Amino acid sequence: MKNYWSKMFKNLVKDEKGVSALETAIILIAFVVVAAIFAFTILSAGTTSTEQSKEAIYAGLSEVRSSMELRGAVVAETDGTEVTSIIFSVANAAGGDAIDLTAPANNTLIIDYRDNSQRSANEDWTLNWIVRNDTDDLLEEGELAEITVDLTGLGLGANTQFAMEIKPGQGGVVVVERTTPAFLDTIIDLR
Repeated sequence: MKNYWSKMFKNLVKDEKGVSALETAIILIAFVVVAAIFAFTILSAGTTSTEQSKEAIYAGLSEVRSSMELRGAVVAETDGTEVTSIIFSVANAAGGDAIDLTAPANNTLIIDYRDNSQRSANEDWTLNWIVRNDTDDLLEEGELAEITVDLTGLGLGANTQFAMEIKPGQGGVVVVERTTPAFLDTIIDLR
């Protein structure tokens, strides 16, 4: 039996081969290459997501920068029984981009009306420049425009809550929400 085990041990020792330095170097290089590819993939994905995030931030900033705001009172004109028009002034928000206020036939500014019983899209409106720095139809910094929205035929009477959405071609929507008083004078300051 002793002979059997010694013969077996000699066969095992004879078949074993050592790992050379060249084989170790090849394995090490393979690990480094795989790690480099993995790192490049992660960095590329990070760069791509950073670029997409930057684009989203700039898109959001352009929406905010091109907003307009109400300036002054919102006034209603009536015929004694219903509101015929709403008048308000708008200006460019501080540091905002110019907003196109071209006449309604070709405009990019849309005004929608709604109350508890109806919704009306793209109301007719007219423009009067209060402060104008040039001759174009762009609402720019330092300019003030008065908009008159025609509500004839909508039946906006006393004690009615209503809202108008002023939607420029780009930028934030301005919402005007008011309630008409119990008695309709000819001119009403809607606070």
